[in-house]
Amino acid sequence: MLNKISNLLDKKNSIRGASVILIITLTLSNVLGMLRDLFLTKNIAVYNLDIYYAAFRIPDAIFNALILGAITSAFIPIFSDFLANDKEKDGFRVTNYLVNLSVMAMVACGVLIIVFMPYLAPLVARGFDPYQMHQVIIYSRILTLLPIIFSVSYLMGGVLNSYKRFAIYSLAPIVYNLAIIAGAAFLAPKFGLIGVIWMVIAGAFLHFLIQFIQAWRLGYRYQAVVSFADASVKRVIRLMIPRSISMGANQIMLLTYTSIASVLAIGSISAFNLANNIQTMPVVVLGTSFATAIFPTLTLAISENKPEEFSFYLNRALRAIGYLLIPASAIFFMLRAQIIRLILGHGKFDWNDTKMTALALGFLAISILAQGVIPILSRAFYALKNTRTPMYISIATVVLSIAIGFPLAKLYSVAGLAAAFSIGSYFNAIVLVYFLKKKYPKLLDKSMTSSYLKTIFATAIMVLAVHFSLPILANYVDMNRFFGVLTQALIALSIAVIFFFGTSSLMKQEEMKWAFTRRINGEKPSEK
Repeated sequence: MLNKISNLLDKKNSIRGASVILIITLTLSNVLGMLRDLFLTKNIAVYNLDIYYAAFRIPDAIFNALILGAITSAFIPIFSDFLANDKEKDGFRVTNYLVNLSVMAMVACGVLIIVFMPYLAPLVARGFDPYQMHQVIIYSRILTLLPIIFSVSYLMGGVLNSYKRFAIYSLAPIVYNLAIIAGAAFLAPKFGLIGVIWMVIAGAFLHFLIQFIQAWRLGYRYQAVVSFADASVKRVIRLMIPRSISMGANQIMLLTYTSIASVLAIGSISAFNLANNIQTMPVVVLGTSFATAIFPTLTLAISENKPEEFSFYLNRALRAIGYLLIPASAIFFMLRAQIIRLILGHGKFDWNDTKMTALALGFLAISILAQGVIPILSRAFYALKNTRTPMYISIATVVLSIAIGFPLAKLYSVAGLAAAFSIGSYFNAIVLVYFLKKKYPKLLDKSMTSSYLKTIFATAIMVLAVHFSLPILANYVDMNRFFGVLTQALIALSIAVIFFFGTSSLMKQEEMKWAFTRRINGEKPSEK
């Protein structure tokens, strides 16, 4: 049944059709992510949550730097080339080479983490007390299983992505989050963090299994083969190195931020991570879904030597994502306190934790637009098989973010780290646009400028309406109770939607049609 649904949804997806599938499944995944955080904060004190998030840092850094970057920047374009040239068997052969090489690399890294974790933990969490440090070492060693499992799972996801099988691809993080929710809700009260950690591992296995089954149905068959001499493997490695350096630089920034937060107030690591998890919802649901859906189209346009189509689709994606994320950023900023109180403000998460996390969310929300366009812009470079330019920009971004992170954290605690992160995000996006426009001058034309100015104007009207409505609503509800805060937030959100889309409709913005009523690729480049 699941396979039939997938085939129905995924067959011959347009960019918009694929985006709709991804938006639905990614929204569900992010809602589950918030539910996961709800149970974590309800059943685990922030003192222990700091341990939980710190324990993930090194295993996550290894996987993101060595595997995830290779899949997004190198594997998918090359596998897509095999499909475009009707060489599916060769594509699966290279997939097996990469699966086995990835597992070998992750096992080797896992052994190193297990051996050297007592020396690495003080670098990640230098402000932790001896008990916290000991727990980080134990949990990090267990979590070395994650990169091994995910290395195979994400390669299977790369296969599904290339076939535009986005439904199953997007269900994987849903089952992953469900497993963690089960651990946080049912095991954490009795067993503490260790129960959650083992459910994380179980969720990762389910993440792999659901994608492997679909890849098998598409024709993939595992073989225990390894080759460093294969031309396509060499090509993947050449393309992945810049992206791995870029991802590695970003992980260094997150490791540094974790280390800085560990010497701030108790709960600072949790506040940054929880706020980041919440503000990434519109980024992932909208930005990542558009980027994932448009990537095969951009890759195909370059493979077929159609630069005008490349510019056309990229322009429309950037306009549509700006139309959605600019108001989203404003809403998250204005309703930051209500959002944190509703999602996290109960159980062992006290008022001080709520205030700290809400402040961090406000500063992170400012960068929602930048974070949303970065995946699209980066994938444009990857479609061009240019991974070096994003690498250099990412390194410069990390240097800037770390350089300003130290003084801002000293002045404003965890909110300073959030501000530094946002500044770095806009720097990254602006420089990516600059270099992409040098190659394709048709990007960011007058229509793009007009589109963004109209969206900003509509957002400003929305902000004024919400700003004046919030204190009025507070007089009619009990802000000390959950349902009072929920009522205020829902009415304010309704006002925001009415004023934004009403103003947008009066200005007859095309992006409104693209986002909700028709395909982004509904017209030929020559027609518009």
